[in-house]
Amino acid sequence: MTNTTDDRAEDRRGAGGAVQSVDRAVSVLEILARLGEAGVTEIADELGVHKSTAFRLLGVLENRGLVGQEKERGKYYLGAGVLRLAGAAAIRLDISQEGAPVCRTLAEETGETANIAVLDGDAAVNIMQARGAAAVTAYNWLGRRTALHATASGKVLLAHLATERRERLLARKLARFTEHTIADGAALREQLESAARLGFACASEELEIGLNAVAAPVRGHDGAVIGAIGASGPAYRMTSGRLPELAESAAKAALELSRRMGFPG
Repeated sequence: MTNTTDDRAEDRRGAGGAVQSVDRAVSVLEILARLGEAGVTEIADELGVHKSTAFRLLGVLENRGLVGQEKERGKYYLGAGVLRLAGAAAIRLDISQEGAPVCRTLAEETGETANIAVLDGDAAVNIMQARGAAAVTAYNWLGRRTALHATASGKVLLAHLATERRERLLARKLARFTEHTIADGAALREQLESAARLGFACASEELEIGLNAVAAPVRGHDGAVIGAIGASGPAYRMTSGRLPELAESAAKAALELSRRMGFPG
């Protein structure tokens, strides 16, 4: 069915209204961050809107755990959901900062490209990189999202996910990037169990032909896996016979970075 001019105008108004609502919701959070707590009337005055509009915004934010309400006085304050979001951002920032020297050392020891990756939804994203002397490629992995099942870092992150979430991801159709990609759920589960048991994971030409990698888990202060650090390089140099040695280097780097992140182990 063809949209009329009126339909398109309504779509534009709807899009503009959605953006305005998001802007106001963010403003509510900023007001509460500045004031500590505030009532509906105060928030409405700050926003320059009717109390009913402020009340609706607060209701949505409260449902998402981003604000809470003092029941006796009716005042609103920032909720635990904000702390959760801030904590996730802080972890990513901290692991990047603390991981920089560890990543460089791993690259120097192995001669290969070293990376730190964290979970980003259903993928691994590389947030730190250092190149060793033997690295022959200038390819930049920073910021690149890669498939969890086809990379060493991704397998590490998958192996330490909560069972329900991991199974939900494995239930999907797994993309096959090369003839070596493990796209069978049962076979992949065996590798993930091995990765959890041994403390490292390997990927042999599973994302790209000619590219091999190893990675080990990075833990936070509470022991939870918050990332993976590893090395990648050409298959002719990172041979199957050399992977255990490189995996040992990755595990050592992971332990060092975990200690920097507050893990007592």
